[in-house]
Amino acid sequence: MDYVFFIFVPMIAALFVPSLFRLVKRIHTGWFVLAVPLVLFIIYAMLIPTSMEGFVLESSFSWIPSLGIEFYSYIDGLSLLFSLLITGIGSLVVLYSIYYLDQSKEKLGHFYVYLLLFMSAMLGVVQSDNVISLYLFWELTSISSFLLIGYWYTKDASRFGALKSMMITVFGGLMMLGGFAILSLAAGSYSIREMIANSSQVADHPLFILALLLILLGAFTKSAQFPFYIWLPDAMEAPTPVSAYLHSATMVKAGLYLVARFTPLFATSSVWIWLVTGIGLFTLFWGSFFAVKQTDLKAILAFSTVSQLGLIMSLLGASGMSVHSAEPIFAIAGFAAIFHLLNHATFKGSLFMIAGIVDHEAGTRDIRKLGGLMSIMPITFTVAAIGSFSMAGLPPFNGFLSKEMFLDAMLTIRHFELFQFDTWGILFPVIAWIASVFTFIYSFYFVFYTFVKKGDVEQLPASPKEPPFGMLISPIILAAFVVVIFFIPNKFSDWIIKPAVAALQPHLYAVPQDVTIQIQAWHGFNAPALWLTVGVVVIGFLMYKTLDKWQPYYGIQPSYLSLNRFYDAMMNFSEVGMNKISRAYMTGVTRTYFLYIFASFSIITLIAVFAKSAFAFDLSSVTPVSIFAILNAMILLLAISFVLLAKSRIAAFIALGASGYSIALFFVMFKAPDLALTQLVIETVSVALFLLAFQRLPQLNTHGETKQNKIVNGIIAAGVGITITLVALASHSTKLIPSISQYYKDTVDTLAGGGNIVNVILVDYRGFDTLFEIAVLSIAAIGVFTMIRLRLKGDHADENK
Repeated sequence: MDYVFFIFVPMIAALFVPSLFRLVKRIHTGWFVLAVPLVLFIIYAMLIPTSMEGFVLESSFSWIPSLGIEFYSYIDGLSLLFSLLITGIGSLVVLYSIYYLDQSKEKLGHFYVYLLLFMSAMLGVVQSDNVISLYLFWELTSISSFLLIGYWYTKDASRFGALKSMMITVFGGLMMLGGFAILSLAAGSYSIREMIANSSQVADHPLFILALLLILLGAFTKSAQFPFYIWLPDAMEAPTPVSAYLHSATMVKAGLYLVARFTPLFATSSVWIWLVTGIGLFTLFWGSFFAVKQTDLKAILAFSTVSQLGLIMSLLGASGMSVHSAEPIFAIAGFAAIFHLLNHATFKGSLFMIAGIVDHEAGTRDIRKLGGLMSIMPITFTVAAIGSFSMAGLPPFNGFLSKEMFLDAMLTIRHFELFQFDTWGILFPVIAWIASVFTFIYSFYFVFYTFVKKGDVEQLPASPKEPPFGMLISPIILAAFVVVIFFIPNKFSDWIIKPAVAALQPHLYAVPQDVTIQIQAWHGFNAPALWLTVGVVVIGFLMYKTLDKWQPYYGIQPSYLSLNRFYDAMMNFSEVGMNKISRAYMTGVTRTYFLYIFASFSIITLIAVFAKSAFAFDLSSVTPVSIFAILNAMILLLAISFVLLAKSRIAAFIALGASGYSIALFFVMFKAPDLALTQLVIETVSVALFLLAFQRLPQLNTHGETKQNKIVNGIIAAGVGITITLVALASHSTKLIPSISQYYKDTVDTLAGGGNIVNVILVDYRGFDTLFEIAVLSIAAIGVFTMIRLRLKGDHADENK
């Protein structure tokens, strides 16, 4: 089966959405769109048995064969897990959006086109083996997410959030492309599998660390790691279905996928392990700490997403330690990363949908205005409680299982004897535990301040009630998975987690059956993670109960000391500061622009020529210069000088024509009559046109040029002349490859079947060049003809008046 085709199915379906939205008014467009991710999910689910056996499914078609670039679908355990999340959560989000977005009020034709484009882009990212096609899909996720975040484009906050997300993620994507270029040069291939297979060769490349850093920039910006997380809270201005899809299950997980995919290649480097583990853990702490400060439900979830992404990132970094150590816990770290990635998609997706339901029914997301909704919205509260308790890491919910593995991994890091982890590693469990305390607090803060805390329901913008049951189906399904996974975790492990772990850690596991890790809810009273969890619950609950007393201390931080303020300053400089700079050199005087251009050209070219020792001087093969050529050159120089010094414009025109005719004489001397004829025609027509427009031209002026300016202009003019002369001499004197002229002479008759070499070159060897020149002239002729007809029509209209 050609699995690469399924990547483009949502994109193809998007072509029909606008027509469906316009023509079928009685049926919500989402019902048609729902079939796309649902069918794809079923197809990918059917691949689970194949993945469990360790088989990989591949298919491809060439994109740019000459460069070795192709669309290559490579479905192993890791790709399949992400494909199931993309299509499975995508199906639930589309179902949720049918009830959340009103067909009569929203431009759903646009919304679902953007959503399907994003779905195709994400499938392309997680299934591409070719780094160039991966980058193409990667940037398509940024573009489509920009459109989704800015869907309500009439709101300033939506436009700002969309621009912010695209600026940061596209910057990371460009850095990542540089890393891919280095890797492809080091490995001699665009294939990720071949790069990993040749990891020792790639690691020896002098730019290996630079490639590592550039790729991590792409991953960190997309997965909202510190300090690039600032785009995610502002992206919450998107409709809730977008937040539930992009910012809990798919787009923000793209960076995690990238790190997981390249871990077998980069884990040999201490830089990779330190950065991925350290930045991930700090992001976990930072996001959880500031989540408690927020007062908007989606802002709380945004910062909680940042923290949870940091948790998974730190586990991926710890999993890389298994390359250097046989300690089983480092193998478990990779398992825990994949397990928590799945768990996070379930509980966070449901919580985003709950936030949307509260906003939809109560008319606000401000947690300070909410409260007392539990009795009014009991089903919504139940789903919110399940998701929040799982996020807090409490049993009997799936988040508890992966959180215990996380704490075990952080405890073991301090015993890792390489890269100085045995010295600084003690900080990792401390930071992880503190972050877990704040995770507990914001989880309780989200659910209890919204539903249990006393609140004046009568003062809400709308009268809250349970939403239509259709809007509850998706979060209920996700909440059900939260509970079911806790009770039968090893079933899900065998189906989708172990195959993904085998792809993440191929140095440990040849096939998924080699992964012998079992998930257990109870490890005995001697388990350190158990007592850490007890400490989290006790301290977290006490801090939650006293939240009103210490939460105001967040206001101590000055607003100007923030990453958001730094971003705003950069954007302000790029808009205001660069405008000032551009106005300083954009004088409106054409000769000034030429001065900049010629000066830059001369300086850069001369530096390059001498820095690379490219200058050469060899006149042995130069054709002798006749006395006529010397005289003609003198005439040409005099004519050009007269153009510059002429006080009368008509004299300048005549001198300009003389210079053109002198060039035509050179063509005659060097036996190029066709070029000479063309030059004569052009010069004759040009002079005639100048003379025709003579009376319409403005008076000659010097634009206030001083003697000093003229000296500068003279220096630059001399510099350009010297540069051109040196480059011409170097080009003539340096023959890296034989001239192609001999090939033309040898083949003009045998291959081209012509006698006139000039004609053959123009219409055969350079046929496309000539064709395009003819096309350009034809277009120009059509334009001129059209203008003449319009002028004639205008004259007739005036006569009729």
